[in-house]
Amino acid sequence: MSVLERVHGTYVHDRRVRVLARELSILLPDHGQILDVGCGDGLLAATIQSEKPGRAITGLDVLVRKNTHVPVQHFDGHSFPFAADSFDALMFVDVLHHTEDPEELLREAARVSRHSIIIKDHTLNGVAAATTLRFMDRIGNRRHGVALPHNYWPEQRWLDTFSRLGLIVEVWKTKLGLYAGPADFLFGRSLHFIARVAAPDRLSADR
Repeated sequence: MSVLERVHGTYVHDRRVRVLARELSILLPDHGQILDVGCGDGLLAATIQSEKPGRAITGLDVLVRKNTHVPVQHFDGHSFPFAADSFDALMFVDVLHHTEDPEELLREAARVSRHSIIIKDHTLNGVAAATTLRFMDRIGNRRHGVALPHNYWPEQRWLDTFSRLGLIVEVWKTKLGLYAGPADFLFGRSLHFIARVAAPDRLSADR
């Protein structure tokens, strides 16, 4: 592990988990079954679950780690091993840009989620966006063996994809405060978003 990776693990990761747990918890249902796709070690899912005991979060990942904080099932990176409408909500946290075809997984998410889909990801907008995002990805994920195709989309492509899939954007938030002080100016700015999307007949059904 490099010095930068150690610094990331010590000073960035814990803050990221706290901030994302707070932001995502607001958008998720207070009760019910939730699927966390690409959950990693499941720490974020466990933190979110602890805030509302009525939540039961299942993890899904192509790389199942030896020790996880929530139950994790393996999948092939394309199809979810669940029947339609199996979960009340589903979340992707910095996952879709690690795939070759984010739209494929969004389509699967719409199939298995009864209500909403919560997404935390990146937007390829702003000065040196691609360079900054690639750097963050390498530091945060390379040591875990995560695929790094660097498939970052501009904001408009996200919105166009949601529209094509028949998903309405209920929430779109870009000011997340993931990093402390000056680091947020460099690595935060317009590079991150959290969204809640749902099919029209399921809007706000989880609140």
